[in-house]
Amino acid sequence: MIVRDGTSLASRVLLAFLGRIEYHPRTMTSASHTTRIYVDADACPVKDEIYRVAARHNLPVSVVAGNFIRVPHDPLIERIAAGAGMDAADDWIAGRAGKGDIVITSDIPLASRCVKSGAEVIAPNGKPFTEASIGMTLAVRNLMTELRSSGEVTGGPKSFAARDRSMFLSALDQTIRRIQRQRTQQPAPHQD
Repeated sequence: MIVRDGTSLASRVLLAFLGRIEYHPRTMTSASHTTRIYVDADACPVKDEIYRVAARHNLPVSVVAGNFIRVPHDPLIERIAAGAGMDAADDWIAGRAGKGDIVITSDIPLASRCVKSGAEVIAPNGKPFTEASIGMTLAVRNLMTELRSSGEVTGGPKSFAARDRSMFLSALDQTIRRIQRQRTQQPAPHQD
């Protein structure tokens, strides 16, 4: 397969293996952008649900973790071991997610970065992070972090419940359908 700049796919993979370029399958496909689901996977309780919904919509999934993580053997599911650095997985996701993509994370600073890049962001409990809500969410997170460090607050987030799983499935399906509708309503790019 030859990609747009004339370099064969095999050459790109080999160069990526040798560390000369970064290989990312999404950039190797056609010029039209396909929605990709990025999963901040280290503590994600809804990975199986994501795989099922993605398969139903035929969407690729990048499962990103600091180290090795098991994923189903499926050509639509890509496993990424981003490295052991403090924010390696977050940096990997934030560097790639953009308009038309979906990011699943409970990490509020990562959610903020992805919202700013135009991606749709959903927490595992189904709560969407939007441009309108992310500022206040980030401020509350920072306040709670400071209160915890001073010993004022000792509790953490509430435990994950079956209702959260249901809300997540609904939010993910609605987000995918909204992105698909927006794509079909956009005029085709002008080609010379």
